[in-house]
Amino acid sequence: MNGYGGKILRVNLTSGLIKTEPLDPRFAREWIGGRGFAARLLYDEVKRGANPLGEENKVIIASGPLSGVFVPAGAKVAFAAKSPATGGYGESNMGGHFSPEMKYAGYDVIIIEGTAPQPSYLFIEDDRVEIRSAQKYWGKGCLTSEKMLKSDLREEFQILTIGPAGENLVRFACISHDFGRQAGRTGMGTVFGSKKLKAIAIKGTEAIPVANVKEATRLGKEMFKQIFDNPALKQWQDYGTPGVVNWANEIEAFPTRNFQMEYFEHHKNLSGQLMRDRIVTSDKACFGCPMSCGKYSHTRKTSKYKYNVWVEGPEYETIALCGGNCALPNIEDVAYANWVCDELGIDTISSGAVIAFAMECFEKGIITEKDAGRKIRFGDVDSFAYLAKKIAYQKGIGKILARGTRDASKVFGPEAEKLAMQIKGLEISGYSFRNALAMALAYGTCDVGAHHNRAWAITYDIEVGRQKSEGKAAKVIFLQHVRPMFDMLGTCRLQWVELGFELENYPKILEAVTGFKYSLEELLKFSEKVWNLTRMFWAREIKGFGQTYDWPPQRFFKVPPGKEKIFLTREIYDQLLQEYYKLRGWNKNGIPTRKKLRELNLEFTMGDLPHKKIKLEIQVVGYIKELFPGERFPLELENPLTIREILKRLKVKEELVGLVTVNGEPGNKDHVPSDGDKIMFMAFAAGG
Repeated sequence: MNGYGGKILRVNLTSGLIKTEPLDPRFAREWIGGRGFAARLLYDEVKRGANPLGEENKVIIASGPLSGVFVPAGAKVAFAAKSPATGGYGESNMGGHFSPEMKYAGYDVIIIEGTAPQPSYLFIEDDRVEIRSAQKYWGKGCLTSEKMLKSDLREEFQILTIGPAGENLVRFACISHDFGRQAGRTGMGTVFGSKKLKAIAIKGTEAIPVANVKEATRLGKEMFKQIFDNPALKQWQDYGTPGVVNWANEIEAFPTRNFQMEYFEHHKNLSGQLMRDRIVTSDKACFGCPMSCGKYSHTRKTSKYKYNVWVEGPEYETIALCGGNCALPNIEDVAYANWVCDELGIDTISSGAVIAFAMECFEKGIITEKDAGRKIRFGDVDSFAYLAKKIAYQKGIGKILARGTRDASKVFGPEAEKLAMQIKGLEISGYSFRNALAMALAYGTCDVGAHHNRAWAITYDIEVGRQKSEGKAAKVIFLQHVRPMFDMLGTCRLQWVELGFELENYPKILEAVTGFKYSLEELLKFSEKVWNLTRMFWAREIKGFGQTYDWPPQRFFKVPPGKEKIFLTREIYDQLLQEYYKLRGWNKNGIPTRKKLRELNLEFTMGDLPHKKIKLEIQVVGYIKELFPGERFPLELENPLTIREILKRLKVKEELVGLVTVNGEPGNKDHVPSDGDKIMFMAFAAGG
């Protein structure tokens, strides 16, 4: 098959059975590759109710048709499994060199099943595939074990590893590759650990067949030239993602002290420019990428700085979550925190969020010195490293924090739950959004939980006006369709995001490589299909899943210290969310309708649509209670309705109802209650 390795590798760690299957051309045409392959295979092969840490969960590793060919940044690989962090659809993607090497070995997909009886790693060299003992690597850090494997095998092997955090089933453990590339989000390293899979080492020597070599070469050269001729390329090569730090503070979107604030007073000590001057030693690129956004850094032990480490990074997200969010005041401290997380094998985004949560809990007296085992405070890199190690080895307070902020906060109590900065169980990444309505909606509706790279909408907020809500739901949906396209193709999105690279390039090069002729609109329709499929995975796996899972924490509706107002309100967000659902063709509870599923050829998911009735508790206060069936009464709904529609069904004029609360919080008449909600209707002052 042109553009593809042509095979699926299936490895059952329980039985030791290894087999290859041909990639079905019809499957490839319908799901393209990468994220598309991963989403469909996960939906089909991991059954409803599977334990994320159980033998029945699977890891799907999928490359794309543009990975490993003459295309800028064709390096992305997708990892998918039922997430131990959220309980829903889990997926993370990674750059580096693993994805092209998969293709050169002849594989578009690797499916990992079962659980090994002892620590193991997977050895792949073209058609030679073996499950080998990993006893000598077990317990070692990600960076250390990758170095050991390259020494034991050969330098040209591309390696995936997990660290102690994955081995100990920390829910936000990551998969590491190439000494600093990570599949960081949703706990993919945790699933590796649950299967006792320490690493995968792969080497391939085969060529990738191309449909039209001459045209693919011409288009590839043209694409590279467009990038090299772009005047913005130099700044990107110099600073990479840390170049965003000052901008994020200027627009007041930089997470600070567990998102209590959005501007960090020490941000200039974390900037890409200062980082380049003080700690960067060289640049690094993923396969075929001219942007070289990776930075190797070295922090030197001096009288001022305690630690001497080499690390790739830190990237912007690490600076935001480990730096500003934990108030680390200089780039050397952030680089050390980055190295600690990379070696332990924990996602720097979730780690920074979880540790900042613990620091605020300690500051507010929710966690005591006895609970923590020592004093922990914002701005202290030793506190960060101490908690990271406790988490990775599940020792002391780390046993609780290793569950992530959502579940850890439930252990510490209601006041702690207010401090858990997560959506759907996934910690919020590096952009605050009290004054960025599109970004708020993008985080809330993200298909894996609160992650920025599925729809980086904050620049649109800046472009059209932060306070405006018109058109933002449609823009978020557009971005949520463009991003999966890159992930299906196996290419990086940054050329488009940062250099304005034309999207029309991709259908052309895809046709030259694979022979598949698609318009851009058709590719975006495939993205919509994947987005709806993953939404149905959530609906299938999470009892009561719906619009309540799409709401950000209450902190983001409150004015932060030192500010007079913000643009994000509950009423505006509710309106945006319902507009988003309507544009997507979902019901008012955020579930795809049968009509939408048929339109996208997803009829096979219809049996997983929720059928449960919605039961509400209604209380009425004031003189209007005589208009209702009673002062207190239950109400059962067959389908989700807004408060306004509920009043209409009860034959009560909505203008007579002054105030509505939902579970004690102020509501509005466009809100869609969920099962179990307590609704209170209150009259206007006497006289109506």
